[in-house]
Amino acid sequence: MSSESSLARRIKRHVIGKTGEFFIVTSPGLEKLCYEELTALPLSVKEATVMSGGVGFRGRLHDCYLANLSLRTASRILMRIATFRATNFKQLDQKLVDLPWELWLKPGQVLQIHTTALRSRLYHSTAISDRVREGVEIRLQPFPPEPESADSPASPQQLFVRAADDRFTLSLDSSGDLLYRRGIKTHAGRAPLRETLAAAALKMAGYTGQEPLIDPMCGSGTFSLEGAMMADRIPPGFFRKFAFTDWPAFKPRQWAHMKKEAGQQILRPEADMPPLIFASDRDEAGCQALEQTLARHGLSARVRVSCRDFFDFSPADLTDRPGVVALNPPYGIRLGSGQESRDLFQAICRHLRAEYRGWKIALIAPDKDLARQLPFRVTRHPFRHGGLDLTLLTGKIR
Repeated sequence: MSSESSLARRIKRHVIGKTGEFFIVTSPGLEKLCYEELTALPLSVKEATVMSGGVGFRGRLHDCYLANLSLRTASRILMRIATFRATNFKQLDQKLVDLPWELWLKPGQVLQIHTTALRSRLYHSTAISDRVREGVEIRLQPFPPEPESADSPASPQQLFVRAADDRFTLSLDSSGDLLYRRGIKTHAGRAPLRETLAAAALKMAGYTGQEPLIDPMCGSGTFSLEGAMMADRIPPGFFRKFAFTDWPAFKPRQWAHMKKEAGQQILRPEADMPPLIFASDRDEAGCQALEQTLARHGLSARVRVSCRDFFDFSPADLTDRPGVVALNPPYGIRLGSGQESRDLFQAICRHLRAEYRGWKIALIAPDKDLARQLPFRVTRHPFRHGGLDLTLLTGKIR
């Protein structure tokens, strides 16, 4: 029996057919929301735990596929491949060479190693990374590299190594690019908000995809695009590539079937249907770029884009029923002085109070002190984004 068929059998037994451990990395504060998303999926194993910085879960490899495809608030999904104890480099070297790297990596694949060490006798992260790379190369030497496809070359595979109290945990990144990269936008606005945070903000505000959504400082259209994908039931990973598609255990037919099933659930609104999402901004170039993005991905029927100032219109100009208004104004280093940010925030709140009574709100505030000065009651959700401490405000304008 050939070594290739023997390896295929080992991969099927120890990777594809085995229940494994995974960790979903999230932005701080989004762990519970991500847990709710995960447990709503039809996973083969219903074991998940909210943890600091993310959600841990047990499942099969196809559950990892589904989570990458479906989770709107996840940043990255790691597959745990090994845990062991080592207190010196001799022990570490032997442990690394003994690991069956051929089950998880293709020979010749570019490997990016990220190491952190806390309270361990082996504490030099660069030296640990070098030993890991050497152990992988030694183990994979007998396996000939696969010819690389010119049409779709393999992306670098990221490996995360964590040493804590002399215990090592090795995890493969299954996502590739961070999951906020939906594979849709090519234009970044003045104050870009990561798609994962935009999706979380909409969910926290109570947006379901059935009510109107106004995105009146849309920039590159993150709120509008996330809202449209939610309304049309488009999985956030539907348009992008993932690192797991380069794994030896990857089953293209299974993945194609999963995407086909997801595609069958996507809603296709008629071109003459009234839009439910209204995006606007003063930046004409940004509005044009958003219209092009919407057209490329079949979302134009869902979203109407106009070039105008937030303060120059009211929701009654767009729709006859209340919904959600979402704003990420250009605060801080993107706008200018702190006083300019405060003045803009106060003007926005006055306009919201005057024109948007009965609407739910998702508003990014530049600091927690300003968040306490609203003329209506809200719930505060602190988070960090782009090096800034911000606060998401959600509630209903009364």
